[in-house]
Amino acid sequence: MGGATAFFFLLLPLWVQDATAADLVLTRSDFPRDFVFGAGTSAYQYEGAVDEDGRSPSIWDTFTHAGKIADKSTGDVAADGYHKYMEDVMLMYETGLEAYRFSISWSRLIPNGRGAVNPKGLKFYNNLINELVNHGIQIHITLHQLDLPQILEDEYGGWLSPRIVEDFTAYANVCFREFGDRVAFWTTVDEPNIAIYSSYDTALFPPARCSDPFGITKCTVGDSSVEPYIAAHNTLMAHASVFSLYREKYQPMQKGAVGINIFSFWTYPLTNSTVDLEATQRCKHFLFGWILEPLVFGDYPEVMRKNVGSRLPPFTKDQSELIRGSLDFIGINYYYSLYVNDRPLGTGVRDYNADMSIYYRGSPTDPPVGKGAPKNVPSDPKGLQHVLEYLKEAYGNLPIYVQENGMGFADDNLYDTDRIGYLSSHMESTLNAVRNGADVRGYFAWSFMDVFEFLSGYQSKYGMYHVDFADERRPRRARLSARWYSAFLKKKAGTSTVLSRMQHQNSELDAMS
Repeated sequence: MGGATAFFFLLLPLWVQDATAADLVLTRSDFPRDFVFGAGTSAYQYEGAVDEDGRSPSIWDTFTHAGKIADKSTGDVAADGYHKYMEDVMLMYETGLEAYRFSISWSRLIPNGRGAVNPKGLKFYNNLINELVNHGIQIHITLHQLDLPQILEDEYGGWLSPRIVEDFTAYANVCFREFGDRVAFWTTVDEPNIAIYSSYDTALFPPARCSDPFGITKCTVGDSSVEPYIAAHNTLMAHASVFSLYREKYQPMQKGAVGINIFSFWTYPLTNSTVDLEATQRCKHFLFGWILEPLVFGDYPEVMRKNVGSRLPPFTKDQSELIRGSLDFIGINYYYSLYVNDRPLGTGVRDYNADMSIYYRGSPTDPPVGKGAPKNVPSDPKGLQHVLEYLKEAYGNLPIYVQENGMGFADDNLYDTDRIGYLSSHMESTLNAVRNGADVRGYFAWSFMDVFEFLSGYQSKYGMYHVDFADERRPRRARLSARWYSAFLKKKAGTSTVLSRMQHQNSELDAMS
């Protein structure tokens, strides 16, 4: 999803800690040999070609064409990855990327949502996968990254209907059957804990359903107090169905793994009061436990069942048995941390935040008032370590992949030393968690190149490679962070040495110009 998600809950201004790689001596060899480093994109954000070769509209096409994005942009062309994937795989190879995480467009592969497979869509993904295999790049695929086919939304309400379970399973079956001989890592759904909240409570995302007073704009349909829980319930059942399919039909031969992705941030109590400490733990149950506790233990967290009450759909005995243990790994997206303090439960209509009974209060890395300058995203590398170690303790030390971590900027600067500091410090925090026993197996920077961001369109650039969206050819240019990541991956030097050399080279170039 990218760093755009980092602004969902923010009630106070956020600031960036001055991260620098100057004091880090991290090297590739510090990590386990089988630990994988990569970067990612997603279908709607990267591919473009939204009306080419049989692809049908997704809910994001409908949403952006209605002018719902801040800069009124769309993903119609995006980074034009549909046409430029061969060039991009070569960039990945030259960078030394060990793995690439991307998603498949359900609308491109099965335009009617079910039934006939689109041969041109199938050819595109086979060609992309073959290019990656031929260049020795490990493939991590996400089946659903927010872009549900619009036809299923129109027919039965998409994730609000249990009918989605059968259609999603059939779609996954096509992917396993057609690509599973070359793909071993499958993530079913991206960020359901936050994406569902944004789709059915605040209406930041399509299908933009909500009820007063919780939407960012006035909604004509929806119920913020009920629908997020229904959509999440159906998502969990769809994931479990897909996991069961893979385990029984494909895993014995393909030897792959199926997991789910959650959006994560670390939460610190605003004060040391008992109520704030309890609120912080309650937040973790709603943020992580909403999705992970059913998949690991077979039911929702007790605090959710208590606070949400009858609005939280119950699992039948058979459903509980199906979902329990339906997880080979956990994928997380991490960008920042927040303070939490208690908010007593009120009466009447409640949204997702109210059910948690908390307030979010900005970033733990806020500088003192009057110092520093506002930046684009907060930075708390230690928070990533806390998240990884919390997941280790709470959910039985399942394998974990950091599937998104990155920093966005509003400008097109190629000399992105702040991004290097951000990435390297979070890589170090990941290593600390590994050394403390967390079974973390991979780290993916978001994003490999500039893409359409789900909240900000083209106003925020997260890419290690710059894309000129004003040029119809969409040329790519390496930022300093791409050169730094490449040197790190190729084991040329530690992070601090690489950055120092690059800074020296750029200073010489500046002096010559």
